[in-house]
Amino acid sequence: MTMKIEERGRGKFKPAPDYKIEDVKKILLEKIQEETSQIIDQPDSYDDNELIYKEGKASITSLFAGAGGLDLGVELAGLDVILGEDKVNEILKTRESFDAVRDKSIFHHVYANDIFTEALETYKMNFTDEVFTHKCDIKKVKEFPKADLIVGGPPCPGYSAAGPRLVDDPRNFLYLHYIRVLMQVQPKFFILENVKGMMTLGKGEVFKQILEDFEATGYRIYSKLLNSRDYGVPQTRERVFLVGVREDIDFEYEFPEPTHSKDGDLLLKPFVTLEEAIGDLKDNPGDYFTGSYSTIFMSRNRKKRWDEQSFTIQASGRQAPIHPDGLPMEKVDKNKWIFTDGEENNRRLSVKEIARIQTFPDWFEFSDGGNLKTSENGRLDKKYKQIGNAVPVELARAVARPIAEWLKNNK
Repeated sequence: MTMKIEERGRGKFKPAPDYKIEDVKKILLEKIQEETSQIIDQPDSYDDNELIYKEGKASITSLFAGAGGLDLGVELAGLDVILGEDKVNEILKTRESFDAVRDKSIFHHVYANDIFTEALETYKMNFTDEVFTHKCDIKKVKEFPKADLIVGGPPCPGYSAAGPRLVDDPRNFLYLHYIRVLMQVQPKFFILENVKGMMTLGKGEVFKQILEDFEATGYRIYSKLLNSRDYGVPQTRERVFLVGVREDIDFEYEFPEPTHSKDGDLLLKPFVTLEEAIGDLKDNPGDYFTGSYSTIFMSRNRKKRWDEQSFTIQASGRQAPIHPDGLPMEKVDKNKWIFTDGEENNRRLSVKEIARIQTFPDWFEFSDGGNLKTSENGRLDKKYKQIGNAVPVELARAVARPIAEWLKNNK
């Protein structure tokens, strides 16, 4: 446990004696009570009568839902254990065939919350009308609906900024409100995803604190850093996952073993390459962000070969990786790379290409808000942001499948 020492200027932090789990919970409850006292119900707050639950289905509440990459992956995991993964993959090829069977999933989405307008529009376009989508700051939602599973990952800046993030630090409001939801709803399980930096801040002390805080809500916590490419995603993307199992449930969660490796072997498939993922889009890539490249962008290599996996997809059109066609970039100085075949022969990956790299199905639509007063790049950037912020669908699917299996066998 750590505590803040008030001094002039920037706050200083130092280690404090270890606290028992009850002490951590007490601090959490006090902070939650303080935050809750400031919550004002919003005029558009939902009514319980608007929520749709289905008998025999595990209900899901989605926080920071975004475009729904994590949600779709969980839904697919719930179908895999009923229909089989190969059959689901075949069905997933068209929206019509998928919609015809998606009700067979053991999971049922009840409620999705986010504050990003275009992302929620995307969510509505791709999930059933039975999901209540709530555009509201999570800090202003007083009561959350009952659920068997809560999914979501607080936006990255809360964990990627320098300095510690502590349970009693007001900068932790999003992390705190995730905990508030858990303590209020007490779902059977939760899945939380976040950036790798969550594990390394403060030489790992911050992550240790975060685990203690989540354990104090009454859950056994399982955590692991996963690389998306190990699970069939054509992208090098490391993210930390926290999976919580309520203490009264007799289930030991185990993270899935990798399904892919660099060269493949008798048990593992080779990593999925850019050629396999987007090679068929060379002549019809769809819309992509245009414009010059900043000095920062050109400070390192931004281009992978066709036989490699993509760099991590960022939540920005301007920062999208370069398409693999043409010659490799060349380093000419410290923090300076160039296009050896000219800027005019290189372009950023398109919206359709990065969606593929994030393993969204081709039929998945992304909203740009429809504001024609916004520039074309501006509208496209809203799509890049949604896709880059999403959890890769296939990674989410792999993480959720053990929970789906348990629920199938313990109805």
